Amino acid sequence: MRSPKKYRLPDSRNSPNSGFYWLLVILALAAVAWVWWRAAKTPEPSKSPAKKTLATPTTNQPAHLPLGVAVVPRTITPWTNAPPAAKAILAATNGTFPRPVQNLLEAQLALERMGISSGSLDGKIGSQTRAAMRAFQQEEKIPATGDLDADTTSRLILAAPDFVNYVVTSNDLARLQPLGKTWLAKSQQTALDYETVLELVAEKSHAHPDLIRRLNPGVDWTNVATGTVLQIPDADRDDPPAKAAFVKISLSGKTLEAFGADTNLLAHFPCSIAQRVEKRPVGELHVAVVAPDPNYTFDPAVFPESPEAQQLKMKLVLPPGPNNPVGVVWIGLDKPGYGMHGTPSPELVGRTESHGCFRLANWNAAYLLKLVWIGMPVYVEP
Repeated sequence: MRSPKKYRLPDSRNSPNSGFYWLLVILALAAVAWVWWRAAKTPEPSKSPAKKTLATPTTNQPAHLPLGVAVVPRTITPWTNAPPAAKAILAATNGTFPRPVQNLLEAQLALERMGISSGSLDGKIGSQTRAAMRAFQQEEKIPATGDLDADTTSRLILAAPDFVNYVVTSNDLARLQPLGKTWLAKSQQTALDYETVLELVAEKSHAHPDLIRRLNPGVDWTNVATGTVLQIPDADRDDPPAKAAFVKISLSGKTLEAFGADTNLLAHFPCSIAQRVEKRPVGELHVAVVAPDPNYTFDPAVFPESPEAQQLKMKLVLPPGPNNPVGVVWIGLDKPGYGMHGTPSPELVGRTESHGCFRLANWNAAYLLKLVWIGMPVYVEP
């Protein structure tokens, strides 16, 4: 009987396809190894929510800004078509804000926005600018030099661009009217309003008319049309944080200052005082009445030096307006005939030429109106 036939697997080493077979095996193993290696390298996704990273406070921000307060820069759009005379004034206005002031005009403007007035903005040093500097320095508890020194510059922060565009409107032009030359003529007007666009924009921007001219040298001020774009200082102020506790007037310094309950300075203004010494009250007075946009009663007895008053021999009532003799605000005191008020001539504030009252620029009188209250003490010092 034959033994069963034994079968053998083919010897792959002798097969013609053996090389190709092993190549496939090697490639398959390599692919498996690569997949395993990539899986090992990929981190498992975190199941916990991502934590927000808080910005670390920096110390390279302007003085008097708390650490950690975000400072969002605002870039000024250059006035590319500015005439050369205006470019000289605007040269230092490029940059971001807030930042320390860079020149005297910016210092005046930064103080003005705080309610510390140096009079009409003009970029020039003078007694009123020095007095405003000293008021700020005293409040900051640094040497009161009256100069724009390094210590003062680092603390005077300009929070927004210096200048803004003002577009003259038809309403601006409609309110203009010539100012009567006599008391009688003024009493017959509908209002004692602005005479010119230059006067209007200068007062709106708390600026000297000469500065407005320098900023806008190409403007024909005798014929300003609706739609004319003017460059003016941005002197807008925020409302005061609280009512004042008292007002102090210095006759020698020709300044009026309002203080809060903690004797903190709320406002500093130059003011005019009486020409005659006997007309200057000294001591404690009180606010008796407040009147925005007042009319004015002309009493010839108060103006004995006026030839017209000598002839009229009767009282006249003048209508309200910025060119009213007491400007846009009357704050009467409890001494008859005395008060704190505005004026139609802000460039003349700070002189000894009144009949006894304390004259302020209209914009400062309007700000003071927000600070005072009936019965508030007013201390007049020599």
